[in-house]
Amino acid sequence: MLWDEWEKAKADVVEARQVSMRLNQLDDGPGAGQSDLVVHQDDLGEVGHDAFLLHGQLQKQADIAGAGTDGSGNGSTMQAAASLKTAGFALGGELETTVSVWTSQVKTVLQACAHISNHLDFSKKAHAADDEAIAASLRNRGGSAMPVSRIDSYFK
Repeated sequence: MLWDEWEKAKADVVEARQVSMRLNQLDDGPGAGQSDLVVHQDDLGEVGHDAFLLHGQLQKQADIAGAGTDGSGNGSTMQAAASLKTAGFALGGELETTVSVWTSQVKTVLQACAHISNHLDFSKKAHAADDEAIAASLRNRGGSAMPVSRIDSYFK
């Protein structure tokens, strides 16, 4: 980049900062006014519910640290790995590593599902509370709706 280009880029940034408000919207033309991202409360609830169901299903069906635990808590896969290691097979150590990596990855997916479910439930409740607070603040003392001209004065 040449020095002149650098100076022009800096001037453009300074000029852009002086703008008090910029609307992110489409110009008038084909597709104007069509939203490309819309989320409804029901959509959030469905995604959160699906994440909750996936968490429960993974917890039951994913073979975390091997099924068929023995008295010391080792699953059948880890028992097989220990037997192979005792017999001198290199496969035993590799099988232990595989179980360890698998368990770690399943726990990560479980944690992500729980996080998604909890976050979407929280977001849904928080946005509903925000909507109620905004609706309450945009009312006159008598409870009637505030006129648009008065609301508009808050943005000037």
